[in-house]
Amino acid sequence: MTGRYKAYPEYKDSGVEWLGKVPQDWSIHSLKRSVDRVTNGIWGSEPDNVNDLIVLRVADFNRNQLKISDDKLTFRSIELKDRAFRLLKKGDLLIEKSGGGDKTLVGCVVLFDKDYPAVTSNFVAKMTPQQGFDSSFLRYAFSNLYAGKVNLPSIKQTTGIQNLDSDAYLLESFVFPSFEEQQKIANFLDHETAKIDTLIAKQEKLIELLKEKRQAVISHAVTKGLNPNAPMKYSGVEWLGEVPEHWITKSYRYACKIYRGKFGHRPRNDPAFYDGKYPFIQTGDVARAGKYIRNYKQTLNEKGIGVSQKFPEGTLMMAIAANIGDTAILGFEAYAPDSVVGFKPKADIDLEFLRYSFMAALPALEQTSTQSTQANLNVDRIGAVQASFPTISEQKEIIKHLDILLERYNEIELKGKNSIELMSERKTALISAAVTGKIDVR
Repeated sequence: MTGRYKAYPEYKDSGVEWLGKVPQDWSIHSLKRSVDRVTNGIWGSEPDNVNDLIVLRVADFNRNQLKISDDKLTFRSIELKDRAFRLLKKGDLLIEKSGGGDKTLVGCVVLFDKDYPAVTSNFVAKMTPQQGFDSSFLRYAFSNLYAGKVNLPSIKQTTGIQNLDSDAYLLESFVFPSFEEQQKIANFLDHETAKIDTLIAKQEKLIELLKEKRQAVISHAVTKGLNPNAPMKYSGVEWLGEVPEHWITKSYRYACKIYRGKFGHRPRNDPAFYDGKYPFIQTGDVARAGKYIRNYKQTLNEKGIGVSQKFPEGTLMMAIAANIGDTAILGFEAYAPDSVVGFKPKADIDLEFLRYSFMAALPALEQTSTQSTQANLNVDRIGAVQASFPTISEQKEIIKHLDILLERYNEIELKGKNSIELMSERKTALISAAVTGKIDVR
């Protein structure tokens, strides 16, 4: 990171292990000298059209740009007495105080740069920069603490929920240049990180286009075949449209046997049934797999297999809840709950062609699913969807054609994801180097 940029002329020991050496004329002190007190938020009550006010949540944090996202703002009724000292001003910093999970560590700080009146929710607090401190610089500086997980002593873990101890957090030490230099560093980072974000967005767009291309290629191959000159007929099925004349159109119930997974005990997470030697496949295992399911995260014991459904190796599995329509072939004997179904194709249907057929039929399957709290399929709905099938030899040609194409797409997608990861790491390293004085960006 330092290769492209000069270092400062002189350094001193910061006295803080993770900071190391810092520029000679930078000040080292606790965060509480850079911001006023941490002001907790409020959730208020249901909107009443009189006292309604925007309440910013953790979900509104754009963690990539360290700003607030306006995508889905929430309005709540906040009494005047409760909003007075909580109203946000441009330049305020918002900090995540409570949360959890693998991807969210409390302590994330974003900049409020909006013109609309708002307060923070009860999981988000506000901090106003003191005079002599640039809010944009502080956003990057505090995000460096967050990204580096340096402020772990101020995070209290309680039953999976992380909570920030505000007093302990503000006692964390950091290094600060002059106000003018803070502004120069913030402007530099705004410019450089925007360029990186643009490159990342292009890669993400490419990956999205690849997914669309993949779906289109599969759909065309399993509904039109590989011969562009084949005589066509109307299938009578909306999602299929025209199909080659010699192909047979029939419901999935006539193309394969469909087996529903099972777990006949509630609650399903009862520990008495788990941690044995029998693989237990769930929707996430299907979603994470490629063509074949090679791994699993959960096992059943003897008691567990008594209430579940066994599927033999080579069964085509489909998630019918959560990751609806995801499919993969089982690479070993396993059990599965009622959120997963298995398929055994008839003699005239190739297993891998059936998988590609289901992938092409995903829009039709989604259309037939229930949409109560979340989309769900069932055996009857899947069985009623119609698809078209060529001869077994033509099915094998289509499988080979798609395997080659999709392998190529997968390689491009993997390169794109690796590129995004490298650029994200570079962005984090650049922010860290700039705000801690390892590089001179003036």
